[in-house]
Amino acid sequence: MEKVQGEMEIERWERSEEISDAEKKVIQETWSRVYANCEDVGVSILIRFFVNFPSAKQYFSQFKHMEDPLEMERSLQLRKHARRVMGAINTVVENLNDSEKVSSVLALVGKAHALKHKVEPIYFKKLTGVMLEVIAEEYANDFTPEAHGAWTKMKTLIYTHVTAAYKEDPSGAGGGSGAEGPEVLPDT
Repeated sequence: MEKVQGEMEIERWERSEEISDAEKKVIQETWSRVYANCEDVGVSILIRFFVNFPSAKQYFSQFKHMEDPLEMERSLQLRKHARRVMGAINTVVENLNDSEKVSSVLALVGKAHALKHKVEPIYFKKLTGVMLEVIAEEYANDFTPEAHGAWTKMKTLIYTHVTAAYKEDPSGAGGGSGAEGPEVLPDT
């Protein structure tokens, strides 16, 4: 059975809070250590995501039938996708002081997933939550309460910007200009 987030959690997700300069610095410092192990951390995030939310695998033809986490860990396609996800997050983290760049990168991700891959937006909420869990566990010494607060704002920023593409189409199936950007979630 898949994990379900409570109503208050979902409501809180809809509000994007400003990330202060101090919080941006904390995010960038934490991320520099995480990104040093980009592929391994990305693989850990995706494996936990697929174990906790197996329905998310439906968007990935190359590994949607994999059940065993060890098989997933060995999958070259999953590893490649993990690098892409981490690369996109890295671009956002590196550009936290350039809100237009952050919006642009995440809008491209959102449009690709809304239009091309038809990924339900809830999966971004789930993925960013898993990302935060994995980073907090694997980098516990760096993940102070201050870092946790900053990363909570970061996951909300990612989710709200990516899913904005879905709001452009009233049917909820995506929409907008038809522009497609980099693939960051499914089928790589």
